[in-house]
Amino acid sequence: MIRNSRGSILSLTLMILELAIIVGLSIFSYNTYLSRQDYKNNVDSKIAAAVLVAKNQQQTVDNVSYQNQIKYPLANYTGPSDYGSISVNYPKTWSAYVDTTSNNYLVDGYFNPNYVPSINSQSMPFSLRVQIVNQTYSSTMNNFSSLQQNGLIKVSAYSLPKVPQVVGVMITGQIVNNLDGTMVVLPLRNETLEIWTIGQNYINDFNSIILPDFSFSP
Repeated sequence: MIRNSRGSILSLTLMILELAIIVGLSIFSYNTYLSRQDYKNNVDSKIAAAVLVAKNQQQTVDNVSYQNQIKYPLANYTGPSDYGSISVNYPKTWSAYVDTTSNNYLVDGYFNPNYVPSINSQSMPFSLRVQIVNQTYSSTMNNFSSLQQNGLIKVSAYSLPKVPQVVGVMITGQIVNNLDGTMVVLPLRNETLEIWTIGQNYINDFNSIILPDFSFSP
């Protein structure tokens, strides 16, 4: 009787296992069937959605390409020969305002897409600023020492590609009025050249257009 009980239990266990396998396979088959039916019934809408996504992605790529193309050929500003004849090549879609009458800044340039707003405006940062500061390089760098000590800026050696013999620095962080940006500071004779952009909106233009083409006579 004990042997028969064990045989019955084993048979029951096998039956339950087989039943579980059958139920699992049935559920899997049913889900597969539903997925196929969903794809079959909605294939047109799925294709249309995929086409729309691809179209939007391509349109984004085309817009970026167009915005880059219309920047060329580059416009140019050349400064007074007394102050190194700085040469700034910038996108032709930008406008420029350069003041050479200030006592503190021998050249004070403002560059911005489309138009240059009021130079006293605080509503938006300019895409590019270029200044020749009427003080020595060492004095100018002293102005950044406390910011560096407090960890508000990072300073690394830098030279313009077209003027590699003149070594200055590139500063990133809170460069002007507690605003984050990137600034290049270089000695220019007895004065100091500063080139900078605020924020990230124009950092690609700054790195790929402005700095590679910027030049001056040391």
